[in-house]
Amino acid sequence: MSFNEQQLKELILQGEGAQLEFKASRDMIGSSVYDTVCAFLNRHGGTILLGVQDNGTIQGVEPSAISQMRKDFASAMNNPLKIHPSTSIPIEELVVDGKYVLHIQVPESPQVHRSSGRFYDRDEDGDFDITDSNFRLAQLFQRKHGTPTENIVYSHVQPEDLRGDLIERIRKYIRVTKKDHPWGDMNDIELLKSAKLYQADPETALWGVTFAGIMLFGHDDLILTICPAHRTDLILRKVNVNRYDDRDLVRTNLIESYDRIIAFTKKHLPDPFHLDGILRKSLRDVIFREVASNLLIHREFLGGDPARLVIEYGKVLTYNANRSRGVGPINPATFSPRSKNPVLAAFFREIDRADELGSGMRNMMRYGKLYGGADPQLIEGDIFRMVISVPEFGGIAPQPPELWTHDKSFYGMGPASIKSGQSQVKTRPESLRFHLLEALKSGSLSRKEIAVKLGHKTISGAIKTHMSDMLKDGLIEYVIADKPNSRLQKYRLTEKGAIMVSQQED
Repeated sequence: MSFNEQQLKELILQGEGAQLEFKASRDMIGSSVYDTVCAFLNRHGGTILLGVQDNGTIQGVEPSAISQMRKDFASAMNNPLKIHPSTSIPIEELVVDGKYVLHIQVPESPQVHRSSGRFYDRDEDGDFDITDSNFRLAQLFQRKHGTPTENIVYSHVQPEDLRGDLIERIRKYIRVTKKDHPWGDMNDIELLKSAKLYQADPETALWGVTFAGIMLFGHDDLILTICPAHRTDLILRKVNVNRYDDRDLVRTNLIESYDRIIAFTKKHLPDPFHLDGILRKSLRDVIFREVASNLLIHREFLGGDPARLVIEYGKVLTYNANRSRGVGPINPATFSPRSKNPVLAAFFREIDRADELGSGMRNMMRYGKLYGGADPQLIEGDIFRMVISVPEFGGIAPQPPELWTHDKSFYGMGPASIKSGQSQVKTRPESLRFHLLEALKSGSLSRKEIAVKLGHKTISGAIKTHMSDMLKDGLIEYVIADKPNSRLQKYRLTEKGAIMVSQQED
């Protein structure tokens, strides 16, 4: 993508983010540029502007150095010791206010790349060295892997290892609700094959139950063996906002997980009278049927983050691990739906636990404002989030959306605001605040030590912003309290911060 001068100025005004990085690089290309290239290749791609400072000031690059910088960059992109696998990325020369800026447009790559032998990933406006993080490396390779998680075949797991009673329950449901459906007359193996839950491994040709089949019909011990992080945390937090008023920790198959999510929402959310034409419609059930199916069938199961549904005053917050296609708020008017787990989604549709792709979201958006007074907010990222306005019992109206601030103890999320009439939600990724708190568990750390703990070379703007917020919120404190700007300054958890860490680990 080529920019004219005005477009480039507008881009710089947006500031650094998940897909935009500024580098001063006045007369040479430093190693951090290649780390960012690697991170963008491994994530969603992005734009690098050389000659722009972190704060957006255009200092420009030296005109006399441009030719050599371009040669150095091209050589590095084709040097496997620098970027591996090698790739070809053009570099464009632009002029803004008489100053030269070099523009590098990095595409998303189908491969996993390394920079000088290290693996980098992108998170907000920082490049994270994830080489020594087995979990984040596994996530990266899974994102790039051609086989979806749900289709992984476990040849040592056969139909007789599954819960026959649950398969029979589904078969009976189909016989009652869909009399001509073929599943009603199939045996267990035939039903599993028809639903693509029992397949032959393409590499070994051995037949086995797929990941999706185990998640639907497996015994709990089997499910937690192949997916140890699997759980759906249901929380009511209205009176005891520092912990919870009620909780259901669900660690079972997806069919019974769905039932427990629906039961929890019916127990704790009101269902005000509503007529749709001449028929009474339960807006709560329509909305949270979609929420429940989203939490279960559109999650990335190999992610380490549990799914959560938290009911607070006037709103419900949900989180689930996600193989994202972008970052930030989703505009329902322009959003193109894509099934994250098409086999699971198709199965849920057959048993009437989910709607056709896209129609469930449309129903949620259609009825969400009628139910709670504000449009649901959907935010894409490695963690997919929903914010849903809900009424209160006794006819108490929820807070207007412009007054909402997300509970900061929920996944460590920073301040958020939703402005009336806008589709944009301003948030900071919950993962960064959580990792900051985790890093400080080990004791007092300087800024540089915190950066190293988080896989950064230096403190990024995003980390500075989060640390400032956490100081204001009383989660961390200065070790040298009377000299905040001391070069020897370190930071440590407060009692409040320590409590939050322990709650997040529960």
